[in-house]
Amino acid sequence: MAAYDTPRRLAAEALGTGFLLATVVGSGIMAERLAGGNAALALLGNTIPTGAILIVLITMLGPISGAHFNPAVTLAFALRGRITAAMAAAYGAAQLVGGICGTGIAHAMFDLPVLQVGTTDRTGPALWGAEFVATFGLVLVIFATAHARASAVPMAVGLYITAAYWFTASTSFANPAVTVARSLTDTISGILPAHGPGFVGAQLAGAIVAAATAGWLCRPSADAPADTGRPVEDA
Repeated sequence: MAAYDTPRRLAAEALGTGFLLATVVGSGIMAERLAGGNAALALLGNTIPTGAILIVLITMLGPISGAHFNPAVTLAFALRGRITAAMAAAYGAAQLVGGICGTGIAHAMFDLPVLQVGTTDRTGPALWGAEFVATFGLVLVIFATAHARASAVPMAVGLYITAAYWFTASTSFANPAVTVARSLTDTISGILPAHGPGFVGAQLAGAIVAAATAGWLCRPSADAPADTGRPVEDA
């Protein structure tokens, strides 16, 4: 990957996270307006655009910054020695700023107050566990797919988040910057600010465990037999 200077890398992280939040919040508003009270249809209308935009953003901005758009992912890369602590902190700040701006832009596009506070209750052990699982899976998908076929990461991440919207009780925030930004919207996508820390703690824990798991899982053993993992066919 070509080298890009720090301002361009941070701009890519802010822009990417901004577009991600504009999509999450904006599609949530649109889906709720069009679904006629059908919660499942509204969630589906929120899910598909989110998965789609992740594929686009990671493909577009990955060569510049790595396309983290997520402090939990950045933390995992720092733990794996792929990014310095100082740059990781800068990434996190850019992601937070981008996410907050993206939420405000979504509000403005739908003629809503730009500054809002979330009021949706999202708390408790089940939802914290869901966020741990969602973030663990996301980070594992990133590292394991990059190990197997790096070009497939954008599609793998987009499809994983699309699935995780539905198989996790929390609808898979899986991202501290997303959690903070979604605490600033009083729409279907929102979360009560007081409930944000529980989500963020679970997300960071999931990222830490996933980084360790990926490091072990994707490291071949020096003394392992050189096989493919497929069953041996009978002669």
